[in-house]
Amino acid sequence: MARLASLAFSLALALSATAASADDLAARVEPNSQVLAGNRHYAASGFPDRIVASPAADAAHGFAVRWRTDGSVQAPLLEIAPADDTPGFGPITRITASSQPLQTENGLSHHHRADVSGLEPGTLYVYRVQGKDTWSAWNQLRTAGRADQPMTFLYFGDTQNKNLSHVTRVVRAAQKAAPEANLSLFAGDLVSGGYDADDSEWGEWFAATGWLAQETMLAPAIGNHEYFEEFEDTPQERRVMARHWPATFALPGNGAEGAEKSTYWFDYQGVRFAVLDGTSAMDLGTAQAQARWLDQVLASNTQPWTIVVVHQPFYSPARGRHNPVLQEALLPVVRRHDVDLVLQGHDHTYGRRGEDGMATPQFVVSNASPKQYRLSKEALQTMSPVAEDTQLFQVLRIDPQRLHYEARTVTGKLYDAFELVRQADGSTRKVELEEGRIAPRRCLRPHAPTGRKDRCWE
Repeated sequence: MARLASLAFSLALALSATAASADDLAARVEPNSQVLAGNRHYAASGFPDRIVASPAADAAHGFAVRWRTDGSVQAPLLEIAPADDTPGFGPITRITASSQPLQTENGLSHHHRADVSGLEPGTLYVYRVQGKDTWSAWNQLRTAGRADQPMTFLYFGDTQNKNLSHVTRVVRAAQKAAPEANLSLFAGDLVSGGYDADDSEWGEWFAATGWLAQETMLAPAIGNHEYFEEFEDTPQERRVMARHWPATFALPGNGAEGAEKSTYWFDYQGVRFAVLDGTSAMDLGTAQAQARWLDQVLASNTQPWTIVVVHQPFYSPARGRHNPVLQEALLPVVRRHDVDLVLQGHDHTYGRRGEDGMATPQFVVSNASPKQYRLSKEALQTMSPVAEDTQLFQVLRIDPQRLHYEARTVTGKLYDAFELVRQADGSTRKVELEEGRIAPRRCLRPHAPTGRKDRCWE
């Protein structure tokens, strides 16, 4: 009887869930920001905030830091010292930052950059940044180790929407899954964006990422939502980089001609990372310049592994979204230089594929955002695994002989896993790791809460 009662209760719950009305779903539609229009909760002050560290080209010996204050602070200091078990660590080195102003809906802010070099590989440092008569907390950050040492890093697809409300738990889950990670990659569309009204969204992105931005080296790709349409719906319409991007991140500055602020490369513990700008390639005519640059960056690579990061996918898993410019200009370079892995975002689904049965490159699209699209028929035929209606993060563990990849759901379930293994003859073998994976996930709703049938969630 108890078992029958349990079954009846489960059936009632299922029927209740099925009977959820469109009004019930619509009530769950949230704005991108929890801050109401006109509220200046994220206005800058004399206290330093939005602190983010990014790798130098040689991440074993340096990194750079961006942070924000109000307009009263110019050319503040960064202090750095080798970490110790005592609060009396030292010696302390002081670096004077450069500063640039940014005017937003939250008022005037100054964004500061300090570049740190001459550090020891694989070494834990403490650093803090200055505000107006005050300092940030001391943050701990480890430089990249030698190429023959194993390392762990995190990879996130788009965050973009409802960062504070929904993305926070993705970042926290990733940190819990891989507390040893010292590097974090974001595949673009960090915020929904715009020209003037997006400073609060950036504030919530930093609130969601928390100390991850301060205590791992964070390497972002730029997405189309970090651009905006100037003179929209006029003959003068053009794509323009939003002002937050160059003010927010301290990138290496070694990018392609015409995309110097949004493309870059760096070496991190046995991996050469090359970060592309798909929006500039497709909309601003820099595809060939980026291809020439990528060719040079990959040709000079001496690291055991190569990873390319770009927002828009070479192969799209979502319906009606193809990027032929990337395929024609940049994909041949990826193939020619035997890139191992391509990490992408943009399409708000999950999908992985190779090419022609080859182990490499493996192309991955993932999504950390609550915005969820639907898979295309082509993706269902050419990619495996795929997912809809799922927020994910990725953990990668790499040593000179093995690249281990895991995609996990926001609740920690294993969704995808494989390894790339270097053979004695220099070739690469792909090993699928299927044990422990959960079943494929699809969107079972006929439409998003807003009524859009081409999406699962907004």
